[in-house]
Amino acid sequence: MNRPSVLIFAGSDPSGGAGLQADIQAVAALGAHPLSVTTALTVQDNDRVHAVHPVPAALVQQQAQALIDKIEVAAVKVGIAGNHANTAAIAGIVEQLKRRRPDLPVVVDTVLASGHGDALSTDNAVQAIEPLLSVATLITPNLLEAAALCDGDRRLDEQVEKLLRRCPNVLIKGGHGSGPEVMNHWFAVGDSRSWNWPRLQGSFHGTGCTLASAIAALLAQRVPLVDALERAQSYCHQALLSSYAIAQGQRIPNRWVPSFTGNA
Repeated sequence: MNRPSVLIFAGSDPSGGAGLQADIQAVAALGAHPLSVTTALTVQDNDRVHAVHPVPAALVQQQAQALIDKIEVAAVKVGIAGNHANTAAIAGIVEQLKRRRPDLPVVVDTVLASGHGDALSTDNAVQAIEPLLSVATLITPNLLEAAALCDGDRRLDEQVEKLLRRCPNVLIKGGHGSGPEVMNHWFAVGDSRSWNWPRLQGSFHGTGCTLASAIAALLAQRVPLVDALERAQSYCHQALLSSYAIAQGQRIPNRWVPSFTGNA
């Protein structure tokens, strides 16, 4: 029995709550196989990022090349790269893959900082991520990231116009908003859709990683984009509902939600 593979580029999180560790769990839980390329080593717990050490760009490229030379890639998921050199290396790998399969789904989680605002790149985070936007199928900024990517503009219509010039699909997540519901908005040229989810009490480590990886896993299995967005959000919400604690602070999403595991 073969499983489609998702090529993941992300930083390693020693706490196991976010980054590469979260991506691997979510992709596997939703029925795809994770191929993992480490872009950065981080020093963090379930609350704060204390340091980020990017892997040399040549090593990022070598890790990925060894995989794509042998294994068919059905989707790509990108998290933090650590610096501009690494985003350029990742973009080069994606371009290589797209020459083989032009419709390859590429999900870029536009992580610019941790939930507490801790830096996740040794370069300017907005500038560092720019090479990835032009090769992405979908980007998934939260409200703060969408504003940062648009020079501080917080008007949704202006953000959408600016972001759609750089990527064909944008999912703007409302987790950093207020009110009793989280509102997530998907936009493409000439199309859009919104989802409302009950806002849960507390804070969670690796929510964005979980959602983006779940979307990539479903796209790898050729689930249509809008269906993948809806199913991945439902999976993420259930993972948060059944989250658990490992220490004081942010809780860890339970990515092995029984009703979703293998249900892709």
